[in-house]
Order: sequence, then C-alpha cells, then structure tokens
Amino acid sequence: MTADQVVISLVLVATMGMFLWGRWRHDLVALGALLVCVFTGLVPGAEAFAGFGHPAVITVACVLVLGYGLLLSGAVDVLTQKLLPKSAGPTVSIMTLIGLAALLSAFMNNVGALALLMPIAIQMATKLDLPPGKVLMPLAFGSILGGMTTLIGTPPNLIVAEFRATTASQSFGMFDFAPVGLSVALIGIAFIGIIGWRIVPTRKQLDTEGFDSGTYLSEVRIVKGSKAIDKSLREVEVMLDEADAQIISLIRNGVRIPAPNTRRILKQDDILIIEVEPESLAAALTSLGLKLEEDIPADADEEDTGEPPAINQKKESIKKADSVEKVDTDKDKPKTEEVSIQELVVMPDAILVGRSARSIDLRTRYGINLLAISRQGRRTIQRLRSTHIQAGDVLLMQGPPEALSSFASWYGCLPLAPRDIRVPKKGKAITAALIMLAAVAMTAAGVFPVAISFAAAMFAYIVLKIIPVRSMYSAIDWPVVVLLAAMLPVAGAVASTGTADLVARWLLDQLAQGHAVVGLIILLVVTMFLSDMVNNAATAAVMCPIAISSANHLGVNADAFLMAVAIGASCAFLTPIGHQNNTLILGPGGFRFGDFWRLGIILEVIVVAVSVPVLLWVWPL
Repeated sequence: MTADQVVISLVLVATMGMFLWGRWRHDLVALGALLVCVFTGLVPGAEAFAGFGHPAVITVACVLVLGYGLLLSGAVDVLTQKLLPKSAGPTVSIMTLIGLAALLSAFMNNVGALALLMPIAIQMATKLDLPPGKVLMPLAFGSILGGMTTLIGTPPNLIVAEFRATTASQSFGMFDFAPVGLSVALIGIAFIGIIGWRIVPTRKQLDTEGFDSGTYLSEVRIVKGSKAIDKSLREVEVMLDEADAQIISLIRNGVRIPAPNTRRILKQDDILIIEVEPESLAAALTSLGLKLEEDIPADADEEDTGEPPAINQKKESIKKADSVEKVDTDKDKPKTEEVSIQELVVMPDAILVGRSARSIDLRTRYGINLLAISRQGRRTIQRLRSTHIQAGDVLLMQGPPEALSSFASWYGCLPLAPRDIRVPKKGKAITAALIMLAAVAMTAAGVFPVAISFAAAMFAYIVLKIIPVRSMYSAIDWPVVVLLAAMLPVAGAVASTGTADLVARWLLDQLAQGHAVVGLIILLVVTMFLSDMVNNAATAAVMCPIAISSANHLGVNADAFLMAVAIGASCAFLTPIGHQNNTLILGPGGFRFGDFWRLGIILEVIVVAVSVPVLLWVWPL
C-alpha cells in the first residue's frame, strides 16, 4: 500500500468508528474527515467544498422543500384520507398503511413520510387492539422500501446516479431504479403486511386510551404533608406498588443515591426517581401526596449545566421568539388557561438532542413542564431537568396547547396524540401536486437534469406561496446536506488514491474467486451491513468507488454493481441507528436495540433473494 492509501484507509476506519460510536453528529464527523483529507493533501483545497454544489446535494435539498410543500398544502392529507381504509382487519389495514408510506417515500423524504403517518399508525393500533410497535415497525420499514424505487426517493440513489455519470455517458434516470426497487418493495411490503407484522416483538399492551412508549422515569418531591414523610423506603415502595410504580433512586441534598437502603427513613424535600407507566403517574402521586419536581419552582440561583450555547441561526431565532412571546407561568398566568399533557417523540437530528430542560430554560421561556422521559426502558437518567435528551426519547410535557405545539415545531419533536388533518387551501393542494408531477416528468423525459427540474419546482412553490420563504430553509435537513457535501470529496479520494481498487481486488480474489455474480452478492451484503451500522448516504459514497473498481476488474457492466450499492444502502433493517426512521419509532414503539433483528434479518434475506435475479435481468453483466 502507498502512503496515500494508508492515510485514506485510516481516515475511513476512523470515520466509520465515529459513526458507530455516535458521540458526535454524523455531519460533524464527515466534515472532520474531509478536513483531514485536505490537510494531508488527499483532497485539493480548492475542491474541498465542491460537494456543496454537487447536483446530488442540491437535489436532496430541493426534494426536502418540495416534500414539505406537499405536506403544508394538504395534498398528502387528501391522499391519506382517500387511500387508508376506514374499517378493515389488521392485515389489510397494515398493508395499506405501509403501501401508502412507500408511495409517499418515493417522492418525498421518507422520514417526513413516516412522521406524517405515525399518529395515524398509533390510532390504527389502538383501533385494532394491537401494540403500537406491531404497526410502527412495518410502517418504518415500508417507508424505507419505498425510497429505493425512484431517483429522488432517498439520498443514496442520487449519489449512485452521479457516480454512474463517471462511468457512462449520463447518470441514472428518474425511474431507472424502479425495476429492481419496485420488485423488492412490492415483495417486501407483501411479506410485512401478511406475515412480518406478526413477528415484531410484542411490548406490553396498554388499554385503548394509550400506547406503549416504555415506562417513564419521573422525579417526584416529598412535600409538606406527604404521607411518605418519616416512613421507610420499603413502606413507600409497598404503597407505590398499587400504582404499578417503583423507586429507582433517591436524591437528598443534591446527592443521588442509586440504590438506597430500604430501611432509610424519608424526609421532607427528598426527591424520588420513580419508574411508572404514563397512565399510572397520577395514581402514584395521589397515593402518597407527592408532587412532580417540575411543579416545584426552580431555585433562582440554579446554575446552568455548562452545555454549549446555541451556535446556529435557528437556535438564535428561537431565543428571539422566546423573548417576544415569553409565557409567564407564575401568579400573572390566567387561572383559566387550558393546560394539557402531551407526549412528544424527539426526532433524529432535532436541535433538542444533546440539550436539557434546564439549558433551554424550558419553563421560563415556554411555560412548559417536562414531567417525565421514556428512553427504551434504560435507567440512565440522573436528574430530569439536567438530563441530556436523545433522539427517540419520548417526553411527557405539560403546558398550554399552543406552547406545546410551538415547542414541538421549533425543537424538532413529533406529537404522538391524534393530529388534526390540515384543511387544504383551495387550489394549493392541486397546484403543489401538479408542480411536483411536472418536475418528475421533466426529469424522466430528460428535458432538464434532476437538480434543475426540482430547483425550478421549488422556486415555483415559493413564487406561488405554497410555502413561505422562511420555511424553505427550515424544511431542509441541513445535517444531511453537510454530510453528503463532505463525504463526496472523501469518496473521490478513495477512488483517486487507488484504495477502491485495492479493496475491490481483495474482495474479488479472496471471497468471490473471480466470479462476477458472487462478487455482486458480496458487494450487496457488505453494503447492507455497513448501512445497518452507519448513515446510508455515507455508505453509498464509500461503496460506489469500490463497486466501479470491482466491475472494472471483472470486465463487466458497472451498472448492476452500482444498483446493488443503491439497494444495499437503502436496506437498514437490523438496528435503530442505521436509518433515522428506525430511531424515530424506538420510543413510541417501546423497542429495544435488539428488537429490529427478528423482522429485519428475514427482510434483508428477502431483499438479496429478490434483487440479485432482477439486477442480472435488468442490468446484465
């Protein structure tokens, strides 16, 4: 190996390791990898940020805006109302739901499609008397499957299409992915709808009024007059048993005692951390005369936790908005103001991730209380106010409905109560749909490149006021844009240094033994495995140069190998970290890390079994 090959290999290994570790955001890791490549001379400084002008990156941003426009105009709601059955059995209902998710994901961001349909899925689970996870996991997987059917369905397809332009006269077209992607999606959806949802792990089923988001860890204070004062911890635990609650730890004088002695006598102002189902929280408080810690006024001299200040424009705008629309929660607050309790799931890459209720002054700014957090059943929370929130957490919030809605919108949370269907603005839904169809048609006919067609459609959305100008930027998932823009030059360095050739030669000589079909299968499986571990766009960017080198060594058409990368990068079904959709359903479904394997491994076997013959038929070697 040359020195450059050693360096880029170390960069790739370190980057993948950081992705797996999850301590740093994916976009920051990718940016760091790009800077290392620039400092070591692997990427020319003048080309370091060329990725931000790459057609694939521009297209991803435009598709995100267009998808938001379809949602905002009410076009998606009309489609949902027309297609979803009003009354049907589990098999038909679930298959229709995931079929709709796949259809939406073909033309809009699949995370957006999932977020749109999640409240409907929870309602459906309640109506069918099923645990929510039985509907949510099929929904997440269905939206992932739908993304692989078109050029704009998922970022990996756009990346693969642009790499194809380096080996052929043009990139893949809008529906070039359909023969293989649609075959996999249809068979995958049929399997999930008929059999798959039945093998999803069953979590505790609640009554018809709720869903299993896992138990909450709540902080309650022993206030004056509480029945818990001067009683032993054991006596209090017995009383809490009636409310299906248990004590996890005790906080006294600011010191947390993780496993307190059951003979310890409780005192006024002790704080108990209890594990409780949301429906039993009120009973647990009433039985002992306890009070939620969030209902106790915070000390005026309470210090911040040292979290970093807001660093982007959106966070600054939040502060400005908060200073104008500050909600007073003290004596000046009207006694008749409506207060409700809302469950919110934290979206992947939400700006709330890594922050705490204290660091954002939740109560002071919004007049909202954080009552409890549900996090995959793990007892890792130290103090509720200072707990760093993670993607997939379910937050139990209390406050005025308007404040809760504003908070959810700004900070990237998804309400898990039945949503109100947006009433389509007259003519807007049809106009939005027609513009989207025109962009797809222009791309499919080859009139304009995909980036130009969708940029023009986005401009039309703005001019016709389908979406406000300010919403154009907030609709874009900037971490994904930065990730793509940073990884593309790194992937170019993998190819230019000959590292892709080196890896391809090893795979073909040691594993495939020179057989093209075996090499294709190995490439597909390796890509699927990486996609389960790291971001799918990053996986596609790394594997495309290896696919092209493998095809060149075998002397076969590279199209089938590139398509294998597109399919493999989209199939992240084994872990909750491989795809944002999987992360998003963790809390609402009450899932644990290993729950995805049972359905996911069978689905990935089906993907390989279906895609390889279709690949060889549509894109012969």
